[in-house]
Amino acid sequence: MDIQPVIQLDNLSVRFGKLQALKNLKGALSGQCVGLLGPNGAGKSTLIRTLLGFHPPAEGSGRVFGLDIRSEAKRIRTFIGYMPENDAFIAGMTGIRLVRMMAELSGLPPGGALERAHEAMFYVGLGEARYRPVGTYSTGMKQMVKLAQALVHGPQLLILDEPTNGLDPQARLRMIKLIRDIRKTGKIHILLSSHLLRDVEDTCDEVLILKNGEIAVYCNLEEERKANRKFLQLEVYGDDGSFVESIERLGCECALIGPIIKTVLPQGVEIRDLYREAAQRNIQIRRLDYKRDSLQDIFLKAMEGDPRGGL
Repeated sequence: MDIQPVIQLDNLSVRFGKLQALKNLKGALSGQCVGLLGPNGAGKSTLIRTLLGFHPPAEGSGRVFGLDIRSEAKRIRTFIGYMPENDAFIAGMTGIRLVRMMAELSGLPPGGALERAHEAMFYVGLGEARYRPVGTYSTGMKQMVKLAQALVHGPQLLILDEPTNGLDPQARLRMIKLIRDIRKTGKIHILLSSHLLRDVEDTCDEVLILKNGEIAVYCNLEEERKANRKFLQLEVYGDDGSFVESIERLGCECALIGPIIKTVLPQGVEIRDLYREAAQRNIQIRRLDYKRDSLQDIFLKAMEGDPRGGL
């Protein structure tokens, strides 16, 4: 049985006059938490607003949970919780009233909307401040109330646009923890747009990188890192040369720098095989490091290469 993608892009293009903001985006996003990355002007916000139905496609189309963004935008928005980058508050409105209003706009009846609003405010840590005017909130509290209003109606897809924008380190950690907790439930898919690589690396299992309105990279972060675990650096004690010879017989390519062995593992050889060879020769492996591409490495490679246009 095929699993329907959360977001399907079908040669999606968006233009503003002569400017082509998105260029033939094609592919499927199915991860539990997908990070949306790219430099300023790459098309991140345009893609989000197009999925929400605010920008009509010039060519192609897209689907969210199988619904067409051209013809079913209103229905799509009932499944989405959207936390915008910029504040859009009525300053004199209390937090609880704001979240309740957003719940009612999402289709909940007044009584249910109020109950869910209280739950959402406590969930994000604003229970004691829920009767205060939003205009008196700190930057961190405003970000949290934006998250509360995005969650209040129980969306299937949560779109977070720069959720840690302006937060101090402690408030950022709270926001990151909440996003992780939401992801772990497995009930809500998340699309997180951020210019902070660390936010995406700390929360997302997949990443979509845009460059000049095109798809530069779409990858599973953990699989991408695993693919780079074959380059090892070992510090050994007690080797008379037999250890290096033994792992070379396994197919490893080795280079020696004093007690440091740099090696590349061939297909089918794992780290446990190296420990077995060392134990048989009474040799100590005192340190072992393997190279893992960080999200920064992946991002920089994407910025250097030509966009793929699809995934």
